[in-house]
Amino acid sequence: MTPSTADSLTLYGQAFPSRVLLGTSRYPSLQSLSDSIDAARPGMVTVALRRQSETGEAGFFDVLKRHGVALLPNTAGCQSVDEVLTTAHMAREVFETPWIKLELIGDDYTLQPDPIGLVEAAAKLIRDGFKVLPYCTEDLVIGRRLLDAGCEALMPWGAPIGTGKGVTNPYGLRTLRERLPDVPLIVDAGLGVPSHACQVMEWGFDGVLLNTAVSQATFPPQMARAFALGVEAGRTAFLAGPMAERDSAQASTPVVGMPFWHQDGGAA
Repeated sequence: MTPSTADSLTLYGQAFPSRVLLGTSRYPSLQSLSDSIDAARPGMVTVALRRQSETGEAGFFDVLKRHGVALLPNTAGCQSVDEVLTTAHMAREVFETPWIKLELIGDDYTLQPDPIGLVEAAAKLIRDGFKVLPYCTEDLVIGRRLLDAGCEALMPWGAPIGTGKGVTNPYGLRTLRERLPDVPLIVDAGLGVPSHACQVMEWGFDGVLLNTAVSQATFPPQMARAFALGVEAGRTAFLAGPMAERDSAQASTPVVGMPFWHQDGGAA
């Protein structure tokens, strides 16, 4: 694989200019949100129809329109398939887009997705013409079921939402990547610092979705920019082809021309 400036995130046949997706909730101000979008230059920004309707902050949608970034409505807060379907259809009408980030929470403490309901909801939304990006765990079998239901990409978590822990199950997440090599995988939830994003991009993931890690930082715009750089660095490293890890040391300095007693470890 040769690094290329044309390398872009492609979902459902549509190319996006950035591998960063940015959430829009819990920023200290609209100006902070606007500056963070400028700093990260995300491919998409997510918006929760239900939560935004409840807060109703004046000017919120004006900010999003001004930036001209593609919108990704989500079904945050839904705890049943019926809630998901109702929210998704309302979002499609309000935002005039078939894109939907599917969230169906099965546990209030961990905010872990409901794997059974998730597959059912995904299948119904796909039949209704949505482009579904399902928020799921790193479970390979559930991932395959979502793909069988018609999803063309997955959004596995790195850790529970809002924890900032980074990847808590590297084996599971890397196994998902290895077993689904041709499926776009975007790590969503649990990342806390740019090095977390860089790491998953080095593993070959296709993008990251961020919200709390940026909005709850001391200086959100600076953190947004740092994450964007981390994602770019990780992707570039993946395309460059990292060296193989070794269990023993290997000198990087060539031995040609060295005195023979240095080469074999002997004494003069």
